[in-house]
Amino acid sequence: MEENQPKTGKFALNYGLLIGGVGVVFGIMLYMMDMQYERGIGVQGAQIGILAVGVVLAIIQFKKANLGYLKISDALKVGAGAALIAGLVGLLYFFVFSNFVEPEYMDKLTEIGKQEALASNPNLTEEQIDQGIAMQKKFAWVSYPLILIFNIIIGLIVGLITGLIIKKQKPAY
Repeated sequence: MEENQPKTGKFALNYGLLIGGVGVVFGIMLYMMDMQYERGIGVQGAQIGILAVGVVLAIIQFKKANLGYLKISDALKVGAGAALIAGLVGLLYFFVFSNFVEPEYMDKLTEIGKQEALASNPNLTEEQIDQGIAMQKKFAWVSYPLILIFNIIIGLIVGLITGLIIKKQKPAY
């Protein structure tokens, strides 16, 4: 008798979309509170927390659907997949936000960075800071794949930890 094992991809997609949706709501909340430029530990911690909790929930639900059994490899697949999908949703939101909702977002972010650079290193000249900003703008596209990689790494770490804690092998017959 062959059992129907749930598909890790289905759980990764569904929970990745859910995590991404919660992340978008968080981003909209920051925008409504005029905190969209906030990059402190609290905001970043909340974003990582949303991702981690979502991945744990996805793995727990996968285990339930799999009759209470979970292999670490399945936990890793669900975790990395959900994190990848959530990252793609987040990048799509950021693209729409920074190009249509607030088109001057990147310019304002650059100005904030310039002020922070001047405050932290008063020996820099305006020209040196402008050169750094120009270089940063030139390579800004690199941040998109790095965000996805960072998300996947978090998904793998959370998936591994969750998998180690709640794994349960099917008995061999």
